[in-house]
Amino acid sequence: MSQMETDDLPVVLPSSTTSGLSLALHPLPILNISEHLTRARLQTNSTVPFILGALLGTQNGRDVEIVNSFELAVEDDGVTVDQGFLVTRKELFKQVFPSLEFIGWYTVAERPIARHIALHEQFTPYSSTPLLLVMQPSTVFAAAADASGQTLPLKAYEPTIEMRDRKSRSVFIEAPYTVETGEAERIAVDWTAKGGEGGTSLESHLQTQRAAVKMLHDRIMLLTKYVSDVIAGSATKDHATLRALSALIASLPASENKGFREEFDTEYEDVQLTAYLATLTKSANILNELVDRHIVLTTSREERSGGPRRRGMMGRPTDFDRFH
Repeated sequence: MSQMETDDLPVVLPSSTTSGLSLALHPLPILNISEHLTRARLQTNSTVPFILGALLGTQNGRDVEIVNSFELAVEDDGVTVDQGFLVTRKELFKQVFPSLEFIGWYTVAERPIARHIALHEQFTPYSSTPLLLVMQPSTVFAAAADASGQTLPLKAYEPTIEMRDRKSRSVFIEAPYTVETGEAERIAVDWTAKGGEGGTSLESHLQTQRAAVKMLHDRIMLLTKYVSDVIAGSATKDHATLRALSALIASLPASENKGFREEFDTEYEDVQLTAYLATLTKSANILNELVDRHIVLTTSREERSGGPRRRGMMGRPTDFDRFH
């Protein structure tokens, strides 16, 4: 079998091959990978940038927990891991978290390919079977109805060896995982979701509403892109998904109805009027405080000068004093 034919072979075994690994994923590495991907997107202006990182956790037999992660650096060729940087970061984390070991690595891709096998072999000196955690970009696959039922765009893979034509090669087996959180992690995630401390309850509520609207917008754009790709013929047509979209659209109210538009405009004007009234009330309150401070300041000055009586030069009463 030639090298080209080997590269064309899929590196993930079919779903009929199951993994006996019990994998638990904690929220911290999920947040770290998401932040790494978001930052790389902004820096490279690419939808699917290449990112690489290490996974830390504990392993007891076939029970594995992924607890933390850190980013990795690559050489100028873009495919060789900076081993010195990896060893240094691993030792630093070992000093702070003695119980955590190198478990595997993470990256961003639709699915593992031959390039990931080459990267995988660079991590074998630190772990005999390094796990691979792949964050999938926001794309729609034809087989979107996953049997695992996981909603996170993450896939975990366990390395193994496949015998083909009397030759062995490294491949991956998809491993199911569960998300586990401790009490401290739940508090930290909830605090992060609310935007941190220092804000009022109104700000937290508005931030929650904004996040919900943004998520809805992203999902609508994802569905729109999928339908456009199906029409253009670049995506596989999934009749179950299309029927679900049709039912969803049919259940939506008619937004172009005249009565709906009038009611919407009325509510919009009421909201704007409420905002204007709140601004006016706040301005009036500020003006009232300014007037009160001016009165207090003026009164204190008059008391220090001996009263409101006015006198002319040389202490003589003025015409104003004689007539009042």
